[in-house]
Amino acid sequence: MKEFAHQIVIVTGAASGIGRETAFLFAERGASVVVVDLRQPAVEVTAAEIVHSGGSAWGAACDVSNPESVRALMEQVVDREGGINVLVNNAGMIMPGFIEDISDDDWRRVVDVNLSSVFYTSKYAMPELKKRRGAIVNMASMNGLVGQMKNPAYSATKGGVIALTRSVAIDAAPFGVRVNAVCPAGVLTPLLEDWFNQQPNPTIMREYTDLSHMLGRTATPREIAELILFLASDRASFITGQAIPIEGGATLGYGVGPKAEWTVGVFERPKAGEGQ
Repeated sequence: MKEFAHQIVIVTGAASGIGRETAFLFAERGASVVVVDLRQPAVEVTAAEIVHSGGSAWGAACDVSNPESVRALMEQVVDREGGINVLVNNAGMIMPGFIEDISDDDWRRVVDVNLSSVFYTSKYAMPELKKRRGAIVNMASMNGLVGQMKNPAYSATKGGVIALTRSVAIDAAPFGVRVNAVCPAGVLTPLLEDWFNQQPNPTIMREYTDLSHMLGRTATPREIAELILFLASDRASFITGQAIPIEGGATLGYGVGPKAEWTVGVFERPKAGEGQ
């Protein structure tokens, strides 16, 4: 039997990047996946691709920053599927800039999309998750743990996601509902590509992002999706309230490692076949 057979899984921000990979992986392992994103055509494309590959999925457009839209989504899922087993809060946006350059409207928008959405979806899914002793996995970020230069708004929202994760995990634990967060560093997604393109020299920033990880590369969406599925599964049955870094050693690099040595030739990166 597949690991998530007969389970109903909601994935927000599922039209691209980590969310899309996560939706495909859940479907591959037996779940019925609700593909959620802002625009209906995008979710229909992803859901159709999952079905074409042999999985079970359908798309639902939702503005996760709008509580009424989220409430309607959860009602739709319950009416159609009968319940909810797993909620993956992946939807997000980035807002680079120094704090004095970020407008009030931009601040409110990034808070609404990255943080308030997690509050709304968790709130309206919780009654069904309690019935099935389900799980929530929230997309936080390494930035929510350590901060990042020229990215205070995004970092603040991801820190908020971590705190919300831990608080909800306390309240949900008596009902058997587990709540965790994943904290990636760089991941090769459209969101990261957008951030690159907003920098003065995108090519240099891409190279720096690779070398800022001790492993010398940026993560793939599949690698993050695998952690999300683990946390949602019975294999993680005694894990709750945790913010788990998945960052290629990026937080280990204070004054040492690839971003220092590799860039000045002290180290040579391993050639293909020379290391794992």
